Amino acid sequence: MERKIAPSELIINDDNSIFHLHIRPEMLCDNIILVGDPARVDMVASFFDEKTAEVSNREFHTICGIYKGKPLMCVSHGIGADNIDIVVNELDALANIDFATRSVRKDFRRLTMVRLGSSGSIQEDVPVGSMVVAEKAVGIDGAFHFYGGSENFRDIRFENEFIRQCEWRPVWNHPYVVDADEELVSRLAAPEMRLGVTITANGFYGPQGRELRLRLAEPRYKDLLHDFEFEGRKLTNFEMESAMLQGLAKLLGHKAVTICTIIAGRISNTAETDYHGDMRHLVETVLERI
Repeated sequence: MERKIAPSELIINDDNSIFHLHIRPEMLCDNIILVGDPARVDMVASFFDEKTAEVSNREFHTICGIYKGKPLMCVSHGIGADNIDIVVNELDALANIDFATRSVRKDFRRLTMVRLGSSGSIQEDVPVGSMVVAEKAVGIDGAFHFYGGSENFRDIRFENEFIRQCEWRPVWNHPYVVDADEELVSRLAAPEMRLGVTITANGFYGPQGRELRLRLAEPRYKDLLHDFEFEGRKLTNFEMESAMLQGLAKLLGHKAVTICTIIAGRISNTAETDYHGDMRHLVETVLERI
């Protein structure tokens, strides 16, 4: 018997839009640019030849349009893996659940999701202004473990070595390691981009080794991450969404990758607050390749 998804599980607004994003099924595009900042959606959409729809709710801002003949949409997701959980599940529901019958569609629709964000490097050879592709992402947020079958898409050997070398504490979330979509990495990575291992943190301050008035539980935290190496790979940068995005995409059958511009050097203790030119360059580069 066909499973019917309950109203409490899939909340549909009165205008037939999905609960948080307020996107209707007919608005969905197969190629999606994801950004954290709602205002950045306007910047991405400024490159579109035509805008076809726009909607906003809370931190979720969406503009649909056409770029060089290709339908695209840009969606803001806010900050953190918890917001990625909302955005990816709702985009997938728009693609693969019939809102009228509340049942999964028989014909699967695959989405391509490319997150463009800002990040802090944890290696000297990843300077401010550079671009890093999260070829592999280490999630320390814990959210991915709530989904069955996650072990089928995790690099367990990398996880175990990360736990060992970084002296990971049991009271912290169990790390998970997920690769980006290989074809997307190959297609989108420009020659000037670094293929990296991105850490998806569950906070901006303590979980990324920052100290203001509170001391860290592990004073060596940043050094342990900096020194980690496994099979020739080092940890390159911090951000807060990549692992959950890439993990959920794999579970659901979609394609996803994150590419970040580096705005802070966590080892050199440098930062760039006026990084808008770097972000525009990143957007232009990806739009030409998506």
